[in-house]
Amino acid sequence: MSTYEAGTGRRGRLLRLGEWCARHCVVVLVLWLLALGGLHVLQSAFGGTYSDDFDLSGTQSSTGADLLRAHDPAAGGTGAQVVLHDAQKPLTDVSGQVDQVVGNLEKLPHVLSAQNPLPSSSSASSTSLSKDGKTGYITVRFDVNPTSLDDSYLDRVDTAVKPLRSAGVQVEYGGPLGELARPETKDFTSEAIGFAVAVVVLLIGFGSVIAAGMPLVTALIAVIVGVSCLGLLAALTTFASVSPTLATMIGLGVGIDYALFLITRHRQLVMDGDDPVRAAGRAVATSGRAVLVSGCTVVVALAGLYVSRVGFIGKLGAAAAVTVVTAVLGALTLVPALLGLAGRRIDRFRVRPPVAEAGAGAGVEQQGGWHRYARRVERRPWWFLLAGAVVVGVLAIPLFSIRLGHIDDGADPTSFTDRRAFDLVSTAFGPGANGPFTLVVDQRSVPDADRSALASNLEKALTDVPGAASVGALQPTSDDALLVGTAVSKDAPQDAGTADLFKRLKDDVLPEGVSGTAADGYVTGTTAAQEDFLAIIAARLPGSSRSWWVSPSSSS
Repeated sequence: MSTYEAGTGRRGRLLRLGEWCARHCVVVLVLWLLALGGLHVLQSAFGGTYSDDFDLSGTQSSTGADLLRAHDPAAGGTGAQVVLHDAQKPLTDVSGQVDQVVGNLEKLPHVLSAQNPLPSSSSASSTSLSKDGKTGYITVRFDVNPTSLDDSYLDRVDTAVKPLRSAGVQVEYGGPLGELARPETKDFTSEAIGFAVAVVVLLIGFGSVIAAGMPLVTALIAVIVGVSCLGLLAALTTFASVSPTLATMIGLGVGIDYALFLITRHRQLVMDGDDPVRAAGRAVATSGRAVLVSGCTVVVALAGLYVSRVGFIGKLGAAAAVTVVTAVLGALTLVPALLGLAGRRIDRFRVRPPVAEAGAGAGVEQQGGWHRYARRVERRPWWFLLAGAVVVGVLAIPLFSIRLGHIDDGADPTSFTDRRAFDLVSTAFGPGANGPFTLVVDQRSVPDADRSALASNLEKALTDVPGAASVGALQPTSDDALLVGTAVSKDAPQDAGTADLFKRLKDDVLPEGVSGTAADGYVTGTTAAQEDFLAIIAARLPGSSRSWWVSPSSSS
């Protein structure tokens, strides 16, 4: 009796599992198809949505946002823009429709305030209206991140702004509201190209259509099951919008890889004369053990992202781990079932002579190009080590000039409303207006007699700040607890100049303005929260300080 049959440990269990799945292939396939269809139906009915709403508790931008919510709710929350543009006439000609739209927006659920861009009188001016009067934006503040809302809410926003669109005014949505309005991605060209390349590589590697198709089919089924499970989990907790894409990429990669291990071993055993069912069991007992260990290792590595202590990052790892688990399950059950179903016909449709992991018999020299390459490495290891180090070093050169940052709406296609809003605001007000900083000074601990001196010092510190296109005067909140103002960068939100301005305001300008008092200064807003997020990543992930990171929208 072989050790595979006699083993009582993991190998024995894996052997019995592989043989059972191969022998009862129809049952296993039906169970997988039921899981595929059932989970997809459940996900469609009860699954959650993905949102880039995350919390940065403890950061200065989060503290500033919390203060705003507590002392000036209308200025707190998550800000978005409804951008208005009329190329033919000034917006003051449709002031009635503008007033109506502002009122409609204020009545929507989750809206804290909506700021009218038109001046209250003919002699007044507005920072939300361009000099020619043809472009303006309504600043809408929400008590939640709009990206966490569903499409039906967007329909209500469309209804609210309909009077302006009916009057011929172009209306676009900027910021998080624009992200909610982004169309679903339906262009799968890149995925199709990757899938086609995988087919060609597998055909070259296996030389058989059936053998090449199995890894793709099993990995695809396992990933769809995993993504459906992820959708159900999204109903319980918030996952970032990139989570299903990341989970799909990693799940397909490991799923194809794990199936390759098993199919290669199985084909060789069949070539050596084993019964297909027996060969499938032995493949699961040997290569399947490597698959199980590898899958567990990948899951543990992904769970290690929680070491960053950033929930958003940790959940990305958790999302990918879901499809890794389903890929392992697919490799250990679905693959042997398909191998049992194919039997000895696995190499029936050949594009070239089939190749497996054939080994030389006792006393016979191994042949082949890879064997000769391995022998060369064995004879001159230091030369190959040095060559490899040089290649890796050359490939790593760009790392030293990569800047940590986020991508703003200006990188989106012009078919997206947030990109059109971004361009309109940039043209009329300057690129920095797409990502203003909100300055918050907490003066609750400052005696009333000293507050005028504090305001004077802050005004002096905020004059001619390098990199700032404008800095608005700080205004007290209704309860006189805070001083609030706005700073606009000369550069776009993703540019290095904006990041430099943020650091200058946070580390130099505001501390100088409140020095000698008990007041505290904060820089908040969406762009500020993104910068704080990047700082956290740089501090908590070793080696990430020079890595490019695409930051999602913040809840601040």
